[in-house]
Amino acid sequence: QVQLVESGGGLVQAGGSLRLSCVASGRTLSSYAMGWFRQAQGKEREFVAALSSSGSSTRYADSVKGRFTISRDNAKNMVYLQMNSLKPEDTAVYYCALNHGSYYFTSRDVDTWGQGTQVTVSS
Repeated sequence: QVQLVESGGGLVQAGGSLRLSCVASGRTLSSYAMGWFRQAQGKEREFVAALSSSGSSTRYADSVKGRFTISRDNAKNMVYLQMNSLKPEDTAVYYCALNHGSYYFTSRDVDTWGQGTQVTVSS
């Protein structure tokens, strides 16, 4: 059974940067598509970014395109989300997600979720 643990969240001012990390235990991540989702208070969980098992293909939500970068280090069993030019509307709990299939997956397709890490962007 794979477990995902996120870290790197915190409080940052608008315009600042954060890097989220997700480490997996119990299984190597190299065979799986990975992604990040977020859930703001009172809202549904939404897709942020995803990448293929090799890391060669990525996709992003329009709201973060050009500001966020997803990457992975399969040797370390890690996935990252570099977040730049943060905005108050980026405030949410961010979740790491694993999918056994394509990197074109939605929250309904996720096989394993992390516990989440809070990101708060002040104006």
